[in-house]
Amino acid sequence: MSFEIFLATAPGLENLLYDEVRGKGFKRVKATKGGVTIEGDWPEVWRANLWVRGASRVLARIASFQVLHLAELEVLAREVPWSDVLNPEHSFRVEVSCSRSRIYHSGAAAERIERAISDILKVEPSSDSEITVMARIDHDRCTLSIDTSGALLHKRGYKTAINKAPMRENMAALFLQQCGYKGTEPVFDPMCGSGTFVIEAAEIAARLNPGRLRNFAFEKLVTFDSQAWENMRSVTRHGVTGINFYGSDRDDGAVKMSAENAARAGVDELTEFKLQTISDIIPPISTPGLVIINPPYGGRIGDKHKLLPLYQTLGKVLRERFAGWRIGIITTDKSLAQSTALPFLPLSAPVQHGGLRVNLFHTGVLE
Repeated sequence: MSFEIFLATAPGLENLLYDEVRGKGFKRVKATKGGVTIEGDWPEVWRANLWVRGASRVLARIASFQVLHLAELEVLAREVPWSDVLNPEHSFRVEVSCSRSRIYHSGAAAERIERAISDILKVEPSSDSEITVMARIDHDRCTLSIDTSGALLHKRGYKTAINKAPMRENMAALFLQQCGYKGTEPVFDPMCGSGTFVIEAAEIAARLNPGRLRNFAFEKLVTFDSQAWENMRSVTRHGVTGINFYGSDRDDGAVKMSAENAARAGVDELTEFKLQTISDIIPPISTPGLVIINPPYGGRIGDKHKLLPLYQTLGKVLRERFAGWRIGIITTDKSLAQSTALPFLPLSAPVQHGGLRVNLFHTGVLE
């Protein structure tokens, strides 16, 4: 049985996710608002959760129909073959969003769908269930999906602590991709925080699946095949040796946190973190590569005027010491990026990140 599978990402990153998913061999890939769609069966759902770095969640779309009122919604929801997907041994919950439809009360719609499923499966819904049925009612069409991921996919399973204003792993992976990173060059983050960019870059180079260390909601569905899943998850690759991925930070706690996260991710032999201020950074290796940074930005951590000297120093150091390297800087404010005096390439669309709109400012090879 083939059905539509939706891989969600932050708005503004859809085309990058499309390129990643196409590159990993999925079929009938289409970019759409908020993500991409593919077609496949449950093994493709498992692979998408296990393989794809840039997605935030994977939804299995199991039904779609026109609906005009709540009573009709409940009747049609009862016609969905829930017992073919949901396991009566596990509770479920329902989330509904309504837009431009005659059904506009999401809470009432959720109650109708919950009642239909409960009567069929003989199990009560629970607000803290790991299994989420997601209903989107848009222009009087209801699309029913199962969130097969559970916890959002940026939660790779190796972090026990994060720093202020963390960059989510799925966004970091797509920003690396946007900078042209393909896993074959050194990467340096001189404001490494919890080590996200460095660890993602090392995992990409080592061809390690991003979902290898965690569990997923689909493991509790009727459609789950534990043996097939173990066979799929047990395939590991590690094609690089030696340290090529570097991070530094002025905060000793961040340096320690990054090293511990790298060890849990299994890339500690490929990474190095050190205590260092921006004014002291130099290329960590003679072979040029990519410098990528998620510095503080105004409106979240500090006032923009206070941050201006930091960006000016960062730009001066990079221009003077990092010839041959490419630079990527994520920030909300164009004036802060411009204060680095780096030769940035044209901007792409802004991306939603933690309630803010951020841009990746990136360069070609510095001369």
